[in-house]
Amino acid sequence: MRYLTDHDLAQLLDKPMFHRIGEIADEMGVECYVVGGYVRDLFLERPSKDIDCVVVKADVDHPGIALARQLGKQLGRGAHVSVFRNFGTAQVKWKGQEVEFVGARRESYQRDSRKPVVEDGTLADDLDRRDFTINALAIQLNKNHFGELIDRFGGLDDMEDRLIATPLDPDITFSDDPLRMMRCIRFATQLNFSIEDETQEALCRNAERIGIISQERIIDELNKIMLAPVPSIGFVELERGGLLELILPELAAMRGVESRNDRAHKDNFYHTLEVLDNVARESDNLWLRWAALLHDIGKPKSKRWDPVAGWTFHNHNYIGMKMIQPLFRRIKLPMDERMHYVEKLVSMHMRPQAIADDQVTDSAVRRMLFEAGQDIDDLMTLCEADITSRNAQKKQRFLDNFRLVREKIVDLQARDNYRTWQNPITGEEIMQTFGLGPCREVGILKQAVKDAIWESLIPGDHDSAYQYMLQEAAKMNLHPKE
Repeated sequence: MRYLTDHDLAQLLDKPMFHRIGEIADEMGVECYVVGGYVRDLFLERPSKDIDCVVVKADVDHPGIALARQLGKQLGRGAHVSVFRNFGTAQVKWKGQEVEFVGARRESYQRDSRKPVVEDGTLADDLDRRDFTINALAIQLNKNHFGELIDRFGGLDDMEDRLIATPLDPDITFSDDPLRMMRCIRFATQLNFSIEDETQEALCRNAERIGIISQERIIDELNKIMLAPVPSIGFVELERGGLLELILPELAAMRGVESRNDRAHKDNFYHTLEVLDNVARESDNLWLRWAALLHDIGKPKSKRWDPVAGWTFHNHNYIGMKMIQPLFRRIKLPMDERMHYVEKLVSMHMRPQAIADDQVTDSAVRRMLFEAGQDIDDLMTLCEADITSRNAQKKQRFLDNFRLVREKIVDLQARDNYRTWQNPITGEEIMQTFGLGPCREVGILKQAVKDAIWESLIPGDHDSAYQYMLQEAAKMNLHPKE
């Protein structure tokens, strides 16, 4: 955080857009302030594109909309004004800048809804309704007070102490709008701040209120947590606040360690968060991060005790893969190729390790390469992130083995041209050869040819594949039609 005087703030806002807004406000006889995240990020030295302005009403109806329209007129061609009269807001876009205007207001809530009853208010009323003290800062844009900071709730002190706290009673803040609980955790994650004790206690008391929030709003905040530099912070806070089991019970089920005969398994929840952070250091791919978060969700259902082997989680990758679709549907994640990508990585995340533990053969790597397709690099990133052993020698051995797998992948990619590979025998050719219609036998023969090529049992040319198909068909009592 940097320390800024009003003079410093005036210099930072010394831009044509802000001066023009201030001049129009003076002409209209209203006060105008830039508020919220844009102000916060000036102190935190973070980039911020979206600018929010609050206009304090004099005798002007819908003062935010009126100022926005006047600004659009003065900016002329190239300025685009969007008015949202139902919300009393307007947005001006001009030369890559976006400024949103709203009249100062106060809000009251009904118990069963997060939609407030809105009335005109003062600047103090408007700052009172803000979610957190660090977002309740305002800088005046009127000429005579240009750059003056208003900080009613000690937001600068909380920024200095790296704390997330609410301006008013946190129980009221969270009960009125439970989405603020998600935002609280999201800001703590993005900024690497702590949640102030009283605010944390209120979050726990109001966790059940998240039930009135739509899944779309929840997943929007979850995705922002996922894209933070250290996303595990958010999931620890979700668990600590009692929200995790309400939002992602599959992940909450992974918590804890069970011991039997002095043999315990690791805490799969915290292991998962470590894997997630490892992936986040390597990639900003949201869906790769989701695959990391969900890669072990099949473990609670697959956990078994074996007197010899100890705790086992056989087939947890396949069980987890089957859980992805209903989970995505429930929490309103996209049911398209992004879901199938996560399914693939969850189902295959044990494959490179199995290959590395055994002899790294062409056939095993080739099969993995073709099944992973263009996602092979992401699969390897996930699998390497999955190495969280505290034993340095064991960890290095895994990494060395994965390096061998990567080298084999590069070699086979060059030799096999796997990205454009196609089975030389098509289903249509099989049906024509044997006089078949679409049936199970066609799929069996086609797969047999593909497996034989992948296992290097036959070359990949058409003649070799055709002869192999005839041999396998004969075993099934199928013969070419005359």
